[in-house]
Amino acid sequence: MSAPLLSVRDLEVSFDLGRKGLFGKPRQLRAVRGVDFDLLPGRTLGLVGESGSGKTTTAMAAIRLTPSSGGSVLFDDHDLLSLPEAEMRSQRQHLQVIFQDPYSSLNPRDRVGAIVREPLDLMNVGDPAGRDDRVRELFALVGLRPDQMTLFPHQFSGGQRQRISIARALATNPRLIVCDEPVSALDVAIQAQILNLLRRLQDEFGLSYLFISHDLGVVQFICDEIAVMYLGEIVEYADRPTLFSKPRHPYTAVLLEAAPSLKRRKSSGYKREGMVRGDLPSPLNLPKGCAFASRCPAVQDRCRVEAPALRDIGDSRVACHFPLG
Repeated sequence: MSAPLLSVRDLEVSFDLGRKGLFGKPRQLRAVRGVDFDLLPGRTLGLVGESGSGKTTTAMAAIRLTPSSGGSVLFDDHDLLSLPEAEMRSQRQHLQVIFQDPYSSLNPRDRVGAIVREPLDLMNVGDPAGRDDRVRELFALVGLRPDQMTLFPHQFSGGQRQRISIARALATNPRLIVCDEPVSALDVAIQAQILNLLRRLQDEFGLSYLFISHDLGVVQFICDEIAVMYLGEIVEYADRPTLFSKPRHPYTAVLLEAAPSLKRRKSSGYKREGMVRGDLPSPLNLPKGCAFASRCPAVQDRCRVEAPALRDIGDSRVACHFPLG
């Protein structure tokens, strides 16, 4: 097996929220708590979970777009979290992002050709005289016409705008692209087109994707490995066939059962344990034991007093005292 392109160990992200009131204690939000994962070259790792689970913060901290408060992130043998700013800038060429909303991630005042060319100019990639040719090449790669380079973002549909975002991400020949809910703002038919485009580009250029999504149907289609996150921690980590056929953590099982885009069968390998109850606990006041205990349909006394560690169970890694069979 090849060495990981991206190796994250014990990643922590905390935000200081100041005091509540004049005499209140300082408050700190632990958004990401001791996260570990590896992303292999040419593969796609999905980070999934409810809103507030920490998946986007984890991904952005891993490529140093969000400040981290601990851990290490090895990218091609460089620890991104400890690199000086000048050296980190040289790594930016290899790390790009496709953002969630194609309506707000493109500057409405710029022509789309200039938007796609901008990373080339900022990072001084290639010959300046040949950058417009590179932009034309990128437009063709994502299914757009070169004559559309002179148009503005508002003249395109949502799916076309996301193709422009993909072209911009590809401009610097990156090795890793963070896909932050890249199809959630699109119609279902357009989602399929964009996902097929991402897979084709991955096969053609050997790209690695860190793919953030709450839609398990999308994750099942595009991801090779999946990390399920809950309140800033990974609670289950497995390859796609294992996770979808035999989820081990009760939270994963509930997510799969609740996903409207998945057609579950009786032979799917697990018994429905019931729908998740209640809301996420406050990340400012984390429970003593398992963070999922207050919502778990299979909770036991041990869960409320002892936090489970992520451990190997079969082909999965699971943070649960009483994993599903």
